[in-house]
Amino acid sequence: MNLEELRSLFPVTKEAVYLNSASQAPLNTLVNKRLQNYLKTEINPLGKKAFNRNDTRKLLSKLLGGSPDEYALVTSTGAGLGIIAQGINLNKGDNIVLAEREHWNNTFPWLNLKDKGIEVRFVKTNNDNSIDPEAFEKLIDHKTRIVTLAAVRYNSGFRPNLRAIGELAHNMGALFVVDVAQAAGMIPIDIERDQIDIMAGCGFKWLLGMHGTGFLYVNKKVINRVNPIMPGMYAAENTYKELSYHEDSRRFETGTIAYSLFDAWSAGIELLLEIGIETIYEKVLVHTDVLIKGLKEKGYTIVTPIKKREERTAIVHFNAGSITKTKALYQKLTEAKILLTLQKENIRVSPNFFTTEEEIRIFLSLI
Repeated sequence: MNLEELRSLFPVTKEAVYLNSASQAPLNTLVNKRLQNYLKTEINPLGKKAFNRNDTRKLLSKLLGGSPDEYALVTSTGAGLGIIAQGINLNKGDNIVLAEREHWNNTFPWLNLKDKGIEVRFVKTNNDNSIDPEAFEKLIDHKTRIVTLAAVRYNSGFRPNLRAIGELAHNMGALFVVDVAQAAGMIPIDIERDQIDIMAGCGFKWLLGMHGTGFLYVNKKVINRVNPIMPGMYAAENTYKELSYHEDSRRFETGTIAYSLFDAWSAGIELLLEIGIETIYEKVLVHTDVLIKGLKEKGYTIVTPIKKREERTAIVHFNAGSITKTKALYQKLTEAKILLTLQKENIRVSPNFFTTEEEIRIFLSLI
């Protein structure tokens, strides 16, 4: 499928320059068609087939790694991480190590444990918003039970060295938990290489789904270290007098989810599989090459760490030197139908595989 064909799947590209995939994916025609077909079966359920959760698990495992039975379907990244935070066996005096200024979905669940006597340790970021594995090493000790961070930082676009940090966690017997909300569907993820024990993500960003879709991955090697906390009908064998959990990650699922959204989401994952994540990642890096060069030439402050290409992603944060100037610039771009995000004092730009270099240059011409 060539670029023109890909762009035809995203109607927004005919109306605006969409540089906002880190916020959410624009609805594409494949997902919309699948959704509409599903809704037709709700209007006339004659011959309707039940939603098969395993179909979604299989697609996720093809895209992200692991086996289908290591995936639980949940409604969001926060829901997945919350299940883990409440399900881990922790004792007073244990500690959790996470990067400072993580997204709230990967902060609140751990802070919620402080009342139980669990210490939460924050790893400092560098002045350029990067994070060194050595900074984690200083805080991890024999009482560390969880080491966690995002595979891509939402507020800088930084891509940390997961493998190095995961190894540090495992050296002390801790679980390595990764928030992949801003990574899955945009950067290559290798569960074994990156030492990932548990990861949670959402469907509505780079995975081309909609709000209300998500997943929780728990490696089968560590599954018995997490207790199910909200068992519903899909978590265990359907018996009435005893609770016999499934031996796989289904034990973390609860009851009914939005089947229409999950069914539609599968079309988005299939599209990503057809294109290939490596292809997508290389394309967005080319876009950000142009972005960064243009921002530098125009004298803007780039907040995203850009020294090492392997630490870069599709996300670039910058500002105009003051919050007043940055807000004015954001307003100007919005009025010109350049869609991006104003995140506190910075503008976040996040092109995707359907973005053209011409669109990047249009954006640069307006700033």
